[in-house]
Amino acid sequence: KTGEFWIADRMLGAQTRGDFEHCEVALFLGKNPWHSHSIPRARVTLKELARDPARALIVIDPRRTETAAMADLHLQVKPGGDAWLLTAMLAIIAREDLVDHAFLDARARGQDEVLAALREVPIAEYCARAGVDEALARAAARRIATAGSVASFEDLGVQMSRHSTLVSYLHRLLWLLTGNYGKPGTQYTPTTLVPFATGASGHRSPVAQAPIISGLVPCNMICEEILTDHPKRYRAMIVEAANPAHSLADSQRMREALRALDTVVVIDVAMSETARLADYVLPAATQFEKAEATFFNFEFPDNYFHLRRRLLTPPDGPLPEAEIHARLCEALGGFDDGDLAPLRAAAAQGLEAYGMTFMQRVLGDARLRGLAAVILYRTLGPTLPEGLAEGAVLLGLAFRCAMQHGEALARAGFGGPPPIAALSLFRAILESPSGVVFARGEWSDVRPGTRDGTIQLALPDMLAELRKLAEPTPEREPAFPFILAAGERRSFTANTIVRDPAWRKKDPEGALRVNPEDAARLGLIAGGRARVTTRRGSAVVTVELSDTMQPGHISLPNGLGTRDPEDAAAALGGVAPNELTAVEDRDPFAGTPWHKYVPARIEALA
Repeated sequence: KTGEFWIADRMLGAQTRGDFEHCEVALFLGKNPWHSHSIPRARVTLKELARDPARALIVIDPRRTETAAMADLHLQVKPGGDAWLLTAMLAIIAREDLVDHAFLDARARGQDEVLAALREVPIAEYCARAGVDEALARAAARRIATAGSVASFEDLGVQMSRHSTLVSYLHRLLWLLTGNYGKPGTQYTPTTLVPFATGASGHRSPVAQAPIISGLVPCNMICEEILTDHPKRYRAMIVEAANPAHSLADSQRMREALRALDTVVVIDVAMSETARLADYVLPAATQFEKAEATFFNFEFPDNYFHLRRRLLTPPDGPLPEAEIHARLCEALGGFDDGDLAPLRAAAAQGLEAYGMTFMQRVLGDARLRGLAAVILYRTLGPTLPEGLAEGAVLLGLAFRCAMQHGEALARAGFGGPPPIAALSLFRAILESPSGVVFARGEWSDVRPGTRDGTIQLALPDMLAELRKLAEPTPEREPAFPFILAAGERRSFTANTIVRDPAWRKKDPEGALRVNPEDAARLGLIAGGRARVTTRRGSAVVTVELSDTMQPGHISLPNGLGTRDPEDAAAALGGVAPNELTAVEDRDPFAGTPWHKYVPARIEALA
C-alpha cells in the first residue's frame, strides 16, 4: 500500500476513503469486500448497492469474486492489465468531455496537462491489451462520469500487481476528473486520532537507496539491505507482530537475511517461523489480556474510537507490548527516574496537572519527545483504572488530535482550547467501555492537505509512466504460461498468527484454483495433486476447479503452509506462497511486491 500512500500524499496531501453508504456508484478495484471488508457493514452495503436499480456496483478484478458476482458491471481484466484499462477509461472520459470542469477549476491544478496526455491514448488498443471489451469499458467510464456521486476503493489485488503505483495514480484521476471528492457519496478525508499513513519523508534506505514511505522500508528490498558487505547495512532487527520469514516475498532469501543479522528480537504471541530464527523471543500478551484498540478509524461524518478492556489476566511470562517497550527503553538508557519524577508527582495531583507537566517536560523536550508513549505508560499508566495502563498513550494522541482537528472534536462534544479538549476526550475514552464518537466531520471540512490547498493532478513521473504503456508488452515466458495470484483471501484464511488447524472448517489444504478449461488441457482433476513451479521454487498443491478464474490465471490463499517442528499436528497444511515469490518482482517506485502477478506453470501429478 505504500505506493498508494505516496500518490495520495502528493495529489491530496492526505489519505481518503469512500462514502459507500450514500454513493450512487461504487467502484472496487482489486478489492473483494465480501471477504476483506474495510468498509462499514460491508456485506449489507454490497447487498443494498446490488438491489437498488438507481445505483450501480462496478468491479475491476481478474477473478469473478463474490463481490464481482453481485456487480452491475464486472470488468474482468487480464492479470496485470489494470493500468491499460484505467488509462482507456480515463481517455474515454477525456475525449467525450465527461470531465467536471467546474470542480477542477475551483479545486485542482494540472488538469490541462493530464487531459492532453489522455486524449492521445489509443482506446481500442488499450482495452484489448487489458482483455476487456471496449463497449464494457465505455459503459463503465460513462456510468462513473455521469453519476451524481461515486465512492471508490482500491486494494491489494492491484497494489500487489504490475504498475501498482501508476494504478494508484490513475485510480485517483478517475474520481478526481469526475468531481467525486468532498461531497456526500464520494471520497473524503477522515479525521483520525492517529495519522495512519504519510508520503515519502525524503529519507532513503542506506544500501539500496530505496525511498522511505510512511516510515517503511520497501519489504522486497530488506534482504538487499542485509546481504551485503556495505558498511551501513542493517545489523539487527526487531520484529513485532509480524512474520517476515513467512509473509514477505522470497522466504528462502528472507531466512538467509535473518540468519545473517547480528541480532534478531521477536515480540509476538505466536512462536512463528521468524521467532524460530530469532536470538531473543519476547512473548506478548494476547489481545484478550490487555487493553487494546484499532487505529483504522475512517468513518465519516461521525468517527469512532474504542479502547477495548482486557478480558483475561495473562499467564506468567507474557507481557503487554507497552511493558516490553518500556523495559527495553529503560535498559537502553532512554530516560531515568529524574525524568519521570516530576510527571509522577503531577499524576498524583490529577489529570489537569499531569497534562500541563507532560506538555512542558516531554513535548517541549526534543530528547524525550520521541519516548512520549513509553513515558506516558510509566508515569500516567499506573494511575489509570485497573487494566487500562496501556491506554495512557492515548493522552498524547488526544493532544495531537485536538490541535489538528479542534472543530471536529468540538462538534462531538469536546470543545475548548486544545489542552481542555484533549483532556475531555481522553477521559471520555477511558470512561466509555463501548467506545466514543471522538470527531464529527462536515463535508466542508474535506479539503486537500497539500501546501497550496489544491489537488495536484499532473505528477510528471506518473505521466511519463503513463506514456510508457504505449511500448510493446514483454512476451510472457513460455516456461511459465500462467499468472499466479499468491495470497488470495478466502472464507477460511487468516494471517499466520492464527495457527490452530481446527479453526479451518473448509479448504484445509488451501487448494490451487484453476479454470476448468486449463485443467482439462493439462489433465488436472478436482481434488487431484499438481505441482506449481515459479522462477523461485515449486510446491505440491491440491487442485480446485473454479470458473471464477479466467484461463491462464491461478490462485493460492494466504496464511497457510506454517510449520511447527515441535508439534506436527499444529502445523497448517497447504502452501506457503512466499516459497514461490521473488524479491526482484516489485514496483519500480515503491518497491511493493507483485504477489498477484507471479509467472508460473502447472503439471499434473499421479
